[in-house]
Amino acid sequence: MKIVLVVPGFPKLSETFIVNKFERLLAAGYDVKVICDRSETSEWARFDLHDEWGLRRRVIQTSPRRPESRAALAAPGVLIRCLMLNPRGTFRYLQRFWPSLRWRTFVRLYVDAELIGLKPEIIHFEFGALAVDRMHLGEILKCKVVVSFRGHDLTFVGLDQPDYYADIWTKADAVHLLGRDLWTRARERGCPPRIEHALIAPAIDLERFGCTDRPPEDIGTSSRPALLLSVARLHWTKGHEYVMTSVRLLIDSGLSVHLRIVGEGDFLDAAGFCRRQLGLEDFVTLVGAVPPARVVEELDDADILVQGSVSEGFCNAVMEAQAMRLPVVVSDAGGLPENVADGVTGFVVPRRDPDAMAEKLAILINDPELRQEMGLAGRQRVEALFRLEDQIRAFGSLYDEVCHEDPKDEVSASSEAAF
Repeated sequence: MKIVLVVPGFPKLSETFIVNKFERLLAAGYDVKVICDRSETSEWARFDLHDEWGLRRRVIQTSPRRPESRAALAAPGVLIRCLMLNPRGTFRYLQRFWPSLRWRTFVRLYVDAELIGLKPEIIHFEFGALAVDRMHLGEILKCKVVVSFRGHDLTFVGLDQPDYYADIWTKADAVHLLGRDLWTRARERGCPPRIEHALIAPAIDLERFGCTDRPPEDIGTSSRPALLLSVARLHWTKGHEYVMTSVRLLIDSGLSVHLRIVGEGDFLDAAGFCRRQLGLEDFVTLVGAVPPARVVEELDDADILVQGSVSEGFCNAVMEAQAMRLPVVVSDAGGLPENVADGVTGFVVPRRDPDAMAEKLAILINDPELRQEMGLAGRQRVEALFRLEDQIRAFGSLYDEVCHEDPKDEVSASSEAAF
């Protein structure tokens, strides 16, 4: 089965789940390629990837779309290449757009040329916004189209346009969502309830996030400060200011605490300002972006993972922490309540509530046995629900079902893997 995953950039530290999926689908025997706008050598260097499947050769970077004059100049060569690789698909493409776009058809062809040449059986847009205005590809290339929604695309994109995803709802062969919260949001955005859909949760490689022995230990003192960890992009949706405020509250209550924030992003200046305003320069470290192996080390060193998001899809970092027997305190944003078993593997608190977050963090800091108990429960939860092997099997089943399903106007089905 020939599958093409369409993503903005590859590989990316903030999207290790795409890298894991790509590797594991190849290992399972699928013929997978990735099409992206950006693929930077500096990003590849951050990953320890096995190249037994020729990963780099399977990642295809599309040509720059701007300026448009560049696309126009390259159009003749692109047309010839498409005709050589996929003559029937190219003719269908021209028939589809020439009546309305005329010569601008070739500029559009320039954008879709790589997909036309690959002749996939399945195109999987890994983020919903990437599929907007591209659903024609399924009909033209005679292939199936799957679209994933991971949070941001449903929560923020196209809110001012009620029918922003209407073309996807009517033409996609299936949609994939990370969990029940996103399925609810999709229906609020107009997704018909009987659309072919699959709820497939994120997953992690349990071998990479080994089971760490965490014996009970007194923390929160000057000789042994409690080490809190956040692994999240520096972005306003991640709620870093609420986490830092909770740290200020813990310190003011007499506990000794240090917070490390792992991640990079546009919120760096704001995070630095917040840290300074709260007087936390000696208590909060902005680590920046680190390779995946270093993230494991940070998790291994930490006592508690804290996630203060105001909007969230599901959050792989929280799963990774649980896999390493680390108790967690998270907000109730998005899919986090599905990720964490409240009161079992950690605590879920209302978003934008640093007082509630500080209260739960204090409980864990002061109770070594509870930290150990919740950490063990977290590992068991990940082993039961979020194994990478199970996720890949679920995607494989989705792809098989989509390729062999009856016409969409006759059959509608759903799959809820891991739920």
